[in-house]
Amino acid sequence: MSGQRDPPASDREREGRNTGERGVDTGGRDVVRPTFEDTLAYARERDYTGWDLYDGESSRILRALPVDSKWLNLAFQQSVRRSPVNVRPLLFVEQRPNPMGTALFSMANLTAYDVTGDERYRADARRLADWVVENQVDGYGGFCVGHSHPLQGLSKRTTPDIPGVVGTSWATKALIAAGDRFDGPYHEVARSAADFVFESLDYGEAPTGARIDYKATDTGDHYTLNANALGARLLVDLYDAFGDATHRARAERILEYVAAQQTDRGGWMYRDPPEASHLSMDNFHNGFIVQSFLRYREVCDPEAFATTVDDAVAFYRELFTADGAPHFDESNVYPRDVHSSSQGAIVFSMLGEFDRAETILRWARENLSDGQGRFFHEQRRFYTDRTTLMRWCQAWMAYAMGEYLRRSETATASGRVPA
Repeated sequence: MSGQRDPPASDREREGRNTGERGVDTGGRDVVRPTFEDTLAYARERDYTGWDLYDGESSRILRALPVDSKWLNLAFQQSVRRSPVNVRPLLFVEQRPNPMGTALFSMANLTAYDVTGDERYRADARRLADWVVENQVDGYGGFCVGHSHPLQGLSKRTTPDIPGVVGTSWATKALIAAGDRFDGPYHEVARSAADFVFESLDYGEAPTGARIDYKATDTGDHYTLNANALGARLLVDLYDAFGDATHRARAERILEYVAAQQTDRGGWMYRDPPEASHLSMDNFHNGFIVQSFLRYREVCDPEAFATTVDDAVAFYRELFTADGAPHFDESNVYPRDVHSSSQGAIVFSMLGEFDRAETILRWARENLSDGQGRFFHEQRRFYTDRTTLMRWCQAWMAYAMGEYLRRSETATASGRVPA
């Protein structure tokens, strides 16, 4: 494909930095790699398009009704979310590409190309990055993305044209990766995401550090802690790619705010104040926070936030069993969510604990998969929800396996082996 280029040395070095690798297991890579390729093949065959977690408002039946009701929206949304079987086909819920999922697939395909040398992965990575650029949300001063379907809450409804920092953080990361490989607007577009964070998410001082809103329409009556952490990680990624010291400084300020909200147990509640959400210290959202601190240490200062990270990692370990099964949160084992498995593999790969990451991936493959690359949503106490969600299941697991493969290969190649 014309216009393609290999990543410069600085980018390769950037990918190789780690927080202390150990437990490198080349045999684990041999097991994970075919599942990784099968997972991407499942998505590719469906053009990376599918159902999502709260996509009930994409029902053609609901949209045909001659009323606009919050309670009807919630009924459809929660029916598809809570049903033990997939009722989306019965409700004619449309399958759509998702901006965050597409970004994750783009990065996973780049890793697959590096692992296999197969050009179709490289071509898909670029095509998916192009889709992310083309489907950004306009009108917010910088690059940002939303969901592909409305989300109905009790107090407000979020439409696809309202962007948020979580999806934008992953989309920005994907565009940086694409810009490292291909000619095109990817880096320019990614760089502008800082304007979205600073201007549209109301970046401002907090009693400790600084904080941002989750979505552009938030009112500031509460703050979502994992969203703040991912916003900081977005700025770290921009600093790593482009060297703007303002991005590093403001990322540090946001992480200072997040660190100040850490509980005595080492984890984080979903929101500040905690009573603003029914969620407590759930698994994958805490994984997002741990990942963000690790990314800051990886790029900016390996000794930063030492006590915060030590306590956070100790708490996070408690959210997984010895055989790799995830707990939902600090108090509940079930549901065991595929997203928690994927996030665990990412975090422990960043920590260099590749044996633990592989154990988590193996549990997910054996308990939340058909063994041929199709992953399921969650395992409940008495049954398994075998719905396959393109973003929630396939994209996250593909990205997680890609991170495990990439980081473990880098550790082996550089000679960082078990102590």
